[in-house]
Amino acid sequence: MTKPLIPQSNVLLDSIRDVLNHSHKHVAQAVNSTMVQTYWRIGHLIVEDEQQGQSRAEYGKGTLKALSLSLTKEFGKGFDVRNLRNMRSFYQTFPIRNAVRTELSWTHYRILIRIENNKARQWYMQESIEQSWSARALERQIGTLYYERLLASQADNKAIKPVLNEAKQHTDALAVSAKNYLRDPYIFDFLGLPTDSLQENELEQGLIDNLKKFLLELGKGFAFVERQQRITTDDGDYYIDLVFYNFHLKCFLLIDLKMHKLTHQDVGQMDMYVRMYEEKKRRSDDNPTIGLILCTENNKTVAKYSVLNESEQLFASKYITELPTEEELRQQLEKDRRLILEQQGKYEY
Repeated sequence: MTKPLIPQSNVLLDSIRDVLNHSHKHVAQAVNSTMVQTYWRIGHLIVEDEQQGQSRAEYGKGTLKALSLSLTKEFGKGFDVRNLRNMRSFYQTFPIRNAVRTELSWTHYRILIRIENNKARQWYMQESIEQSWSARALERQIGTLYYERLLASQADNKAIKPVLNEAKQHTDALAVSAKNYLRDPYIFDFLGLPTDSLQENELEQGLIDNLKKFLLELGKGFAFVERQQRITTDDGDYYIDLVFYNFHLKCFLLIDLKMHKLTHQDVGQMDMYVRMYEEKKRRSDDNPTIGLILCTENNKTVAKYSVLNESEQLFASKYITELPTEEELRQQLEKDRRLILEQQGKYEY
């Protein structure tokens, strides 16, 4: 008589499954680490052979082609001329071996070596490790100029320092670090929603349906709490569109979605929500609650003459549902930079 299969919930089966899953993960990490280190060494050897360590505009095409043919014949795929050039660039970009982080894959590094700005490259590398970004997530963040948008959200270039060191600021006062976790604009291209005749409930539903990507766009440390969270008062119930919690800032983030240009009524509504949340929801060990209004267009007048101007808890950001071109993003960043410098009286025409 055939013995019955072990039930899927069997303790022994579950324990063995855990061991195998852990083993597979460990093997994958070991293979990835070995691959990254190997490709770095190959890049090193190519550069050393090419000109005793001195970079040259173009390495002998015949040499790389011959090398590719020989390596492919002996070791299989992965050694075409393009990949060999990537290995050479990998070494040239990261010449110090100890600076190569094996938590990232070769695909991550192929993306990183295309970034010319060293500070931006280091920032993206660190964020990829801390946030466990996939290679696709890293590529998207670079494509949407994540780093540049963080810079643009600061009052001046000196503010990049707390952005780069924000992992060390978890115990800093909320007023010092909150702005580093918010940006403007937010890009919701992953929703695939039309820009015309879009309804607020459709936008809200789209963000919930794509929660993982939305969290990626929000930034580091955010966790989803609730949609349409109810706050009950003596005069009735109020509903907040989206509520998140940030484990780095140790505070709640309230998001109100608006399908129009920012108005003073929007600011007043969010100010009320934050005050109610502080009284009825915030725990004693939480930092002050943040309120973020996401609108189709900011309003400089409202921002200047409302509580947004000097508030440490209220913010407004623009969102767009279609990914602009890199040139459009750069033009917007340059426009923001001019406005900042004009306010400081430093801009030269």
